[in-house]
Formats: sequence, C-alpha cells, structure tokens
Amino acid sequence: MKITPSYIVSVLVFGTAFPGHAAADSEAKALIDRILAVGREGEGNPKASAAWRELVQLGPDTVFQILPAFDQADPVAVNWLRSAVDAIAERELAKGKPLPASQLEAFVGETKHSGLGRRLAYEWLVKVDPAAPARLLPHMLDDPGEELRRDAVAFALQNAKQLLDKNEKTAATAAYRKLLTAARDRDQVESIAKTLKNLGEPVDLVTQFGFITRWKLIGPFDNTGGKGFQTAYPPEKKIDLTASYQGQKNQSLTWKNHTTNDPYGVVDLNKALGKHMSVAGYAYAAVYSQKELPVELRAGSNNAVKIFLNGREIYFRDEYHHGLRMDQHVGRGTLKAGRNEILAKVCQNEQKEDWAQLWSFQLRVCDYLGGVIPLSVKGQ
Repeated sequence: MKITPSYIVSVLVFGTAFPGHAAADSEAKALIDRILAVGREGEGNPKASAAWRELVQLGPDTVFQILPAFDQADPVAVNWLRSAVDAIAERELAKGKPLPASQLEAFVGETKHSGLGRRLAYEWLVKVDPAAPARLLPHMLDDPGEELRRDAVAFALQNAKQLLDKNEKTAATAAYRKLLTAARDRDQVESIAKTLKNLGEPVDLVTQFGFITRWKLIGPFDNTGGKGFQTAYPPEKKIDLTASYQGQKNQSLTWKNHTTNDPYGVVDLNKALGKHMSVAGYAYAAVYSQKELPVELRAGSNNAVKIFLNGREIYFRDEYHHGLRMDQHVGRGTLKAGRNEILAKVCQNEQKEDWAQLWSFQLRVCDYLGGVIPLSVKGQ
C-alpha cells in the first residue's frame, strides 16, 4: 500500500492502521471504479447504486479516497460520489463523532484536484470549523477552481464594501480593482464594475471578458429545412476574404467588415447582413497570441452554432431559439503562437414567431476559468 500524507492523517484521526486496512482500501477503490463507470444516460446505474450502498458503509476514512475520484468523474458520477461523501459525513456527525478538519483542510489546499471535490471538502470543513472561511478565503483569489474562487471573491467583496461604507474611497477603489482581476463570474464582475463606475473608475466589459467585436461577415447562405447547418459552404473549407460566393437565392456574397458596439459583444446579423430566414451566416476574425496556449471559445446565440479554430471544428449545437446566454456554447482548442483563425457559423431557421426572429451571436476567447487572454484581434 502506498503511504501518503492523507493516509497518515487518516491513521492519526481514526486509528485505522489495522491489518485489513489495505484490503479496505482496495475494496473502496473497486466500488469507486464501479461508480465512475456509470454512463451519462443512466447506463450502469443499478451497479452504481449497489456500489454506493457498500461504499458508504466502509467508514469515514473512505471519504479521502472518494474526494480524489472527482478528478475523473463525469457529471453523473459526481452526483453519486457527492452523495456518498454527504451520507458518510452526516452519519458521523449524527453519531457525535468529529470530522477530521485538518485532513479536510489539507485536501482543500491540494489545488491539483478537481474544484468540485475540493469545494465539497470545503463545505464540510466549514460545518465543523466556522472560522475556516476567514482563514482560507483571503488566500484563494487566484484559486484554479472556479467553485472556490467565487467564494474567495465574495468574501473579499464584503471587506471592500466595509471600506466603502467608511468612505475610504482610495482604499476601496484599490480593493475593487484587485477583485476585478480575480472575478470570473458575470454577476460578480458586473457588481464590481458598477461600484468602480460609481467611484469614477469605469470598466470596459468587452475588454474585461475578452469579447471579439471586429469581424468579417458573409451571408446569407441557404439553410432551408436546416440543411445548411451540415453543409460545408466555402468559408468552412478555406478563408479567402477576396472571394465572392453564390448565396441564398443565387445572390452574390462578399465579406463585409463589421464592428459591434454592444457592451457584451453581441453581433446582430439581421442588421449586419439583412433580415433573412432559413439562412446561414459566417463571422471570421484573426487573433494573434504571443505563445501557444489552451483556450476556450465561448459563444452565446439564439441560433444553431458551429465554432472553428484554425480550420478545425471545435463545437456545434444544432438547436434553434433557446435564448442567448453568455458562455452557453463552449469550444475548446489551442491557440498557436502567432496568427489564429476563428470562424463562427450561425444558422437561422424558418420559424415565423416574433421571438424566433433573432439572428445574433457573441463570442469571446478566454482560459478555462473564463479569464481574459491578452490577444490582438484583426478582421483579416
């Protein structure tokens, strides 16, 4: 058996260094593996249910085998694992037995692990140690897990507001500026930006979120019956900004420059390309990165969408009129050092209801947490 720091703490806390401990570890691993094998559509649920029942009976130190398993769990398996941890912890507290706060805190600090698992450990830590937030959160503004970073920002916002309430505007402004670099969630960013604006420090949300606002647009191509979504029109095969193409109803199409002034980078294709139905349009931009790095291209659109990075399709969703929400579509890829090509395909269908007339999108480039990546953007 591998002796880890977590195991040593477990031994000190629970006194579990008995001869059968290795066997218990092996049993727990096998049960966790059965839970991890559950399918997204419920495939394997009966086996996962049986494994869950056995797992929660193995004892409290099993929690520290379950928590690292979040690293490789899909959303369905996460639900099983979380409920197992909760069941074990609740049972221990009901018996009047303490949870191992030091071990929970140690796991929270292991940033190599999934933010979901660490967040769950944090929640139970707070239940047994109410002083933990004040001790931990001030040091977690740059946490790699969005789940704990949000808590850290929320905690720091309380302190920043206290400065504001005391009319210490210089200190408050500095505090809010610092939080603006740490925040990743839209509601927190907007709240901070609103306060900074009131302090005379306006925030450019387009820059803050990394929205692309300057595009080359072309369309409309035919999408009658939805066939255009799967049809690879010329822009998908090769970007040639000097070319002209035959579009819907045989009209000649050329690329157009377009800049949106929307504070969230929304491009209204009805205004930019004309009001059309049953059509497909393309938006192209070239971005320049100083180095190679993984990125997310996050889009919002009411319409069916495809996203391409450097000629490779990295995301698609063939669904119409589900509302436009920031970051609802996420494509993952890698920027090359130097020039990179981004292409978005946005398809409108034939529906005639008023709410189905929107043909628009927004797109931003960010890291996996939603943090802006410094890029220069050109339309060609």
